Amino acid sequence: MTKKSRSNRPASNRAASASSASNRPVQRANGTTQSRALPATAETTGQKNSPGLIVVAALAASVLLFWYYHGLVLNQMTDLSGGITMPDQLILGYGVEHIEALRGAMNADAIGQLNYVHKTAGLMFPLFFALASVLAIGLTVPRGFLRWGLWVLPLAFAVIDLLENNAIDALFTGALDPAAVTAASIMTVVRWALLFLSFGAIVFALIRSFVKTFNQKWEEAGLKPIGRG
Repeated sequence: MTKKSRSNRPASNRAASASSASNRPVQRANGTTQSRALPATAETTGQKNSPGLIVVAALAASVLLFWYYHGLVLNQMTDLSGGITMPDQLILGYGVEHIEALRGAMNADAIGQLNYVHKTAGLMFPLFFALASVLAIGLTVPRGFLRWGLWVLPLAFAVIDLLENNAIDALFTGALDPAAVTAASIMTVVRWALLFLSFGAIVFALIRSFVKTFNQKWEEAGLKPIGRG
């Protein structure tokens, strides 16, 4: 009677019993229990990797915008200025003589083209670079004074860059003011300095994060971390 009643149980009940048994903790020989480890899903893996992918994409886009703005567009502007370099490209600054030469070589259409460049690529690059820098630093440096100190560099770069664009455009309208030329030249020098410092901050943050992660892996393997006595 017992065997017959067991064999006649519905298939759904047998499946439920098997599923319940498979979900029970694994019983070891010493009496302890161990829960079955759940495999990592694609969703959790994607959540861990997505911030890094966003940072890489943002930095790559910033590099492309830098090349487009400085390597392509501003270099092509020399065709409209008789071969004279645009003020934005002069890392060490410029003087009244350089601006006077540009004003004499560029007509109204060329000046309008430079103004258009400043409002398009000249606007997109500093804003996008600042955003990419803030993301890279924010995801690799923990909260604290160090993070805020590194954030100041790209944010200041974006502000100075936008002010410099307006200052350069103003040099081509009305009478030439030597004080305005000096102010624009200082902005150009500071802008380039902040750009290099911002790039250094990103490299520092990424290397710092890599070393920290590497040391954690070594500690998990029972090895001596790098940089510690």
